[in-house]
Amino acid sequence: MKLGIVSDTHDNLEKTKEAVSFFEQEQVDTVVHCGDMVSPFTAGLFDADFEFHYVRGNNDGEWNLKETIEGFGTFYNNIAELEIEGNFIAAYHGTEEAIMNGLVHSFNYDYVLRGHTHEKKIYDYGGCIEINPGGIKLPGQEEELHVATLDLETGEVEFHRVQ
Repeated sequence: MKLGIVSDTHDNLEKTKEAVSFFEQEQVDTVVHCGDMVSPFTAGLFDADFEFHYVRGNNDGEWNLKETIEGFGTFYNNIAELEIEGNFIAAYHGTEEAIMNGLVHSFNYDYVLRGHTHEKKIYDYGGCIEINPGGIKLPGQEEELHVATLDLETGEVEFHRVQ
């Protein structure tokens, strides 16, 4: 089973469409968005041929975002806890590093997915792997939007630049 991971798309419709298209081409089964989508009009792009989970980010101020996502996926206010194919996964936007540290060091999860920094990252804490797919390019950053895929059978994580 293949999991798609994306974060911090910030209403960039062009990049978000490309991310969704990539996930469809890769035939991912589930996509987790780690927050900062921002508005309902962007959310609708994820109404695609995969299961969708969304964790609120610190820039998601539009009140109708939750209702829109719940029309086709699952919306989580702060932290999502998922069990997929025997893998325990937490997803959190990543705003508070103390919460992130608690999640990865609890060792209750095989994977902790996060966003917020707009920088792609993978780190193995010796039993729990933190994955941040990155986000749209911020001033001063060199990286463009990336998404990640996680093969839940092999544990292989790949980053893919969204063109």
